[in-house]
Amino acid sequence: MKPRIIISGGGTGGHIFPAISIANAIKELQPEAEILFVGAEGRMEMQRVPDAGYKIIGLPVAGFDRKNLLKNIPVLYKLAKSLWMTRKILKDFKPQVAVGVGGFASGPTLKAASKMGIPILIQEQNSFAGVTNKLLAKSADKICVAYEGMDNFFPADRIILTGNPVRQNLLTHQSNHDEAVQNFGFDKTKKIILIVGGSLGARTINDTMKAAIDMVMQNKDIQFIWQTGKIYIEEVKQFIKEKTGDEVTDHHVASIPNLFITEFIKNMDDAYAAADLVISRAGAGSISEFCLLRKPVILVPSPNVAEDHQTKNALALVSRDAALYVKDSEAIHNLIPVALDTVRDDKKLKSLSENIATLALPDSANIIAKEVLKLIKE
Repeated sequence: MKPRIIISGGGTGGHIFPAISIANAIKELQPEAEILFVGAEGRMEMQRVPDAGYKIIGLPVAGFDRKNLLKNIPVLYKLAKSLWMTRKILKDFKPQVAVGVGGFASGPTLKAASKMGIPILIQEQNSFAGVTNKLLAKSADKICVAYEGMDNFFPADRIILTGNPVRQNLLTHQSNHDEAVQNFGFDKTKKIILIVGGSLGARTINDTMKAAIDMVMQNKDIQFIWQTGKIYIEEVKQFIKEKTGDEVTDHHVASIPNLFITEFIKNMDDAYAAADLVISRAGAGSISEFCLLRKPVILVPSPNVAEDHQTKNALALVSRDAALYVKDSEAIHNLIPVALDTVRDDKKLKSLSENIATLALPDSANIIAKEVLKLIKE
């Protein structure tokens, strides 16, 4: 009998990339496996999952507004509709196991699966468990985690320390440093700082770069790759034009030759290979990539996430001298000066690289895929 698996969740790259990695690992172990994704309508997964070659069904589910409770009336209606839709999806597809990776669609899918007696596996990416996963854990058969000490949130007998799956191409197609630098049109003898704000971009990080543009122009010995995110690219281009009088042409600015600007980096393996130092939000998926690739990083946790889990992710590394940390509220003044000092300090870069490498948990997707298939056999 062909294994039939539902994978639910999404919302951001941090949930979607691990989900696709797990699906790919299942397919490698069992090529005949049938995998169906369940996501949230209008969210990133509705494009990324089909791009990866998998079928996805969207639910109308949305997140709760914790500040304005009256706004949750339509949210409750959408949740009820999603639960009804999920039961129908499960009856039609008849999965032998349901996997949840976090995100809006994960809750109703796994709740319905649990009521129908379908085995459940949860993949928790963060060092601080989200509300949905804490509730789902009571009925979960296996809980795959990326950090130690997660028995504070989950039943200890169901926890497996697996790490977070990352985008496979980062590990299978690691780029050569000199070639990667040339691909960005840069000088391989000069250091490079890579600035990323997650798959959707980050307002604070973009505002910080704008505020520090004079510093970027003055420090010509350091090169910058700036990923703005799709939402902010036009605003950044307009800012550069007003500041310098130059257009951003093919990612470059004539008057700032040490700056490369893009809305999204498709070839992240090149970007990581080129970078001597990374500035990033503290999403769990990104942190797992930095650990596996031994990248020195300055983390700027987003304050706009549930339970402030990004700060907790960052501090888990900082406590082991495996990353630097700048508060979101202090970034505009401190971030670029700290980055410039750090990237020029070879001893510091080496120490950060060695310490973050000790936290890497390779082969996560494969380990989780085996646990999924084990639940079917059991």
